Amino acid sequence: MPSSIVDIHPHVISDDESAYPPAPLFGKRSDWSQERPSTVETLIAQMDAAGVDKAAVVHSSTTYGFDNSYVVDACNLYPGRLLAVGSVDVLAPDAVATIRDWVGKGLGGLRVFTGGSTKDFDPSELDDPRAYPAWEALGELGLTMSIQTGPVGLPAVTALAKRFPNVPIILDHLGRPDVTDGPPYAAARSLFELAAVPTIYLKLTPRIMGDSKKGAATPETLFPRLVEAFGAQRMAWGSNYPTSEGTLAEIKATAEDRFATLSAGDREWIFGKTALTLYPQLTADMGIARAV
Repeated sequence: MPSSIVDIHPHVISDDESAYPPAPLFGKRSDWSQERPSTVETLIAQMDAAGVDKAAVVHSSTTYGFDNSYVVDACNLYPGRLLAVGSVDVLAPDAVATIRDWVGKGLGGLRVFTGGSTKDFDPSELDDPRAYPAWEALGELGLTMSIQTGPVGLPAVTALAKRFPNVPIILDHLGRPDVTDGPPYAAARSLFELAAVPTIYLKLTPRIMGDSKKGAATPETLFPRLVEAFGAQRMAWGSNYPTSEGTLAEIKATAEDRFATLSAGDREWIFGKTALTLYPQLTADMGIARAV
């Protein structure tokens, strides 16, 4: 087992809708946030049971839109163990001031949500010049940007990475590539082309764990291929708990199984070290005693 386990993609949902009222992005709340809500206290219990040391907790845009209040308040209850990754309207005229305000309240990273469970992907906002001041602010503040998009958005991701080389970008769910053709994974060419851009990182979540066993894909060929192209130093694990079904321990066990053919050093990066380069605020107090 790696010396430290960091999850960079769990979510939290408050059980107090009067204090934290839902206002989902695009006007439609996600089913998972209603069927499997998880408070921060539940997440901490799940982390303890799974042996997960720290987490960069991703704001639920499909529950709260651009209101990061719960993810920030929740993570501030567990300083050093949790870090809030939120969302703002990067196209808004006051985006820079809004980002700085949330960072002052405890936000430690940002995410652009261009679609997913409640809406088809629309990458038009990614490389919109109105967003450039927000990206410049990210560079000044030393913040990582997560991007939720599909293959249609990868050209814009590449353009942003080249325009703002001081902003690390981590691609949620690997940009949802089609890997079912199996090796050499020609259908995922647009993903592998991103390897040439050193500031683009890959977030490995349950979606790719499942896809790695579909069609002609196998974990034994896919994950070594990704490591060969990107390097484990640019890959990090995210549970997607509770969006993905199962306990955090079950989700982590599946990832461990899928990565079994990788070297111990590569797994060390994927399960922890890469996350700490993306979110260095989590490096404090790494000597956490895991629950047993």
